[in-house]
Amino acid sequence: MTAEQAVSELFSLCRQQAGASYIGEDISQLEHMVQAAELAQADGADDELVLAAFCHDVGHFCTPLTAANSMAGLGRQGHERVGAHWLRELGFSERLAGLVARHVQAKRYLCWRDAAYLSGLSLASRQTLDWQGGPMTGEEAALFEADPLFADSLRLRRWDEAAKVPGRPLADLAPWQALAVRVRLSAAV
Repeated sequence: MTAEQAVSELFSLCRQQAGASYIGEDISQLEHMVQAAELAQADGADDELVLAAFCHDVGHFCTPLTAANSMAGLGRQGHERVGAHWLRELGFSERLAGLVARHVQAKRYLCWRDAAYLSGLSLASRQTLDWQGGPMTGEEAALFEADPLFADSLRLRRWDEAAKVPGRPLADLAPWQALAVRVRLSAAV
């Protein structure tokens, strides 16, 4: 699959999320994705990390949601692993897929580490935390802190939480798609 084909498949699926509710929030799934990427870019993240912010929740919708994998109407259980696997299948880098795979771990870590972070979660995010294993234990946190993607995973998670602003105009997707092609092409090198 070429970079253009992989990105076309990704963005075709993402465009379908323009009208899809972002689980328990007052914005669409696509609005959330774009807002997360905009926050990453504004924070000076590299292209791969920006695209990871855009794609972090792709696991909610890249494969069908069923009664067996639903978090009681709050999205797909294990969406971080499903999304990471799907992105790898499209030929994206291990780093990008790894960041997607770790964004739930980052949430669990921050909830363990920072009481203010935990209390600042949206209602939907607090509800899904239970499905995701709750705050980490000290042992889990120590292992996560040793992960080479630890710092970038925390950055991505903070953008994820901040990317829930209702009524914000949706940016044109063409620049994000061009960025995705560049990132996918660099993964093939």
